[in-house]
Amino acid sequence: MIKSVQNPDYIRSDEYEGEDVGLLSEQQITHYKTAGTANGSTWYASVFLVVNAALGAGLLNFPDAYHKAGGVMVAVIIQAVFLVFIVVALMILAYCSDLNKTTNYQDVVLSVCGKNAQRFCAFTIMVYCFGTCITFLIIIGDQWEEVFLFTMKDTYCHQSPWYMNRISTICISSLFLILPLCFPRRIDFLKYPSALGVVGILYVVVLVTYKYATPHTTPHHITTQPKQWMDLFLVVPTICFAYQCHVSVIPIYSCMNKRGMGEFGKTIGCAMALCVLTYTVVAAFGYLTFGDAITSDILLSYDPAPEVLVAVILIAVKTYTTYPILLFCGRAALDCLWVDVRRMSPERVEETERPRRILVTIIWFVATLAMAIFIPNIGVVIQILGAFAAIFIFVFPGMCMINAVQMKANGVWDRKLEAMMIFACSFVVLGTFIFGLTLTQSILSDSGGVKADKSKYTC
Repeated sequence: MIKSVQNPDYIRSDEYEGEDVGLLSEQQITHYKTAGTANGSTWYASVFLVVNAALGAGLLNFPDAYHKAGGVMVAVIIQAVFLVFIVVALMILAYCSDLNKTTNYQDVVLSVCGKNAQRFCAFTIMVYCFGTCITFLIIIGDQWEEVFLFTMKDTYCHQSPWYMNRISTICISSLFLILPLCFPRRIDFLKYPSALGVVGILYVVVLVTYKYATPHTTPHHITTQPKQWMDLFLVVPTICFAYQCHVSVIPIYSCMNKRGMGEFGKTIGCAMALCVLTYTVVAAFGYLTFGDAITSDILLSYDPAPEVLVAVILIAVKTYTTYPILLFCGRAALDCLWVDVRRMSPERVEETERPRRILVTIIWFVATLAMAIFIPNIGVVIQILGAFAAIFIFVFPGMCMINAVQMKANGVWDRKLEAMMIFACSFVVLGTFIFGLTLTQSILSDSGGVKADKSKYTC
């Protein structure tokens, strides 16, 4: 039986299918009814969604991040430390999601931390996803440019037809290969194209390993330690950006056919193992192959060759399949803010869901497309987005854990709960420090001007 509470926009269900779903909106309960059914994703199918959400633009930038941080050994240690927090944060979010059966990141924050925290969270997610979508479109433009330079260099450099223009390739290919994937209401629709994207990433791993193992020019210099201790944090934005799947994880979790911490743990364990293997191999072998001559996009460092061209094409394909996942999360955040500002009734929210979803998708797609045309380098965007990713990995999960521990203690504290509270507070403090430091570093580095990569794919 559903009982009304003081806030007319929300309802409490004391018993929904045998479980307490806490404070939910009618729209959230509708989502919960359709989530976790037999038609949902299995735990191993969900692995592809999580990996596809995490493995993205950060992979190409990882070798350069290893260089900036002071070499392979230093960067691997930092990565291992942060990975502990990243995995714990994912489990915290899943646990808090189960408390109220929420279906997206901002509603997890709402159910544990309150309405104001949800508004801030939704705004931050919207900005982050918008920026990430821009980087994906920039990468698509870069990959097509390299394809044309490799296959028809003379035509492209001297008498390039309009359809080979960077703007045309981004717009036309995205219109046909990205936009159709962005309209579905449920994120598990993307599990099939996500599998294709993961295959593309694995090919890049094999390519980088092969290039390192075969004879190549010895790099002029390889950094083995940071120039100053502050350089240790130069790899942090890339790590956060690369492993940030936290925003996407809750919608993915809500669509699993067996929603539970055990099934989710298997998904996260496999997904993170695959991500660690991929990032570490590409970053370490890529950097050791080129040393300090590494570029912000690892594929730009290699001499033009058919096997490299295949990797370029597969990265473009993978990017086409990842963009819709980020758009889905950003659209949900924007929709949350729009419904809140308009103070729409639950009935009106459900009635207008489809046209609102279509309109927001089109506006989002066009806006990111326009921005991508005027931003030339992914390194600039990744540094800034990596700082914001720290908020989703550390700050919000820490806040959720603090409130969850307080609710569990209910005024009665023991050593276990006190330890959990200290750990939760360390999440928030660490995340705030990383956000402030990395954002400052990225702004200061950008103010000195951005040095363009010297690609071997040039006219």
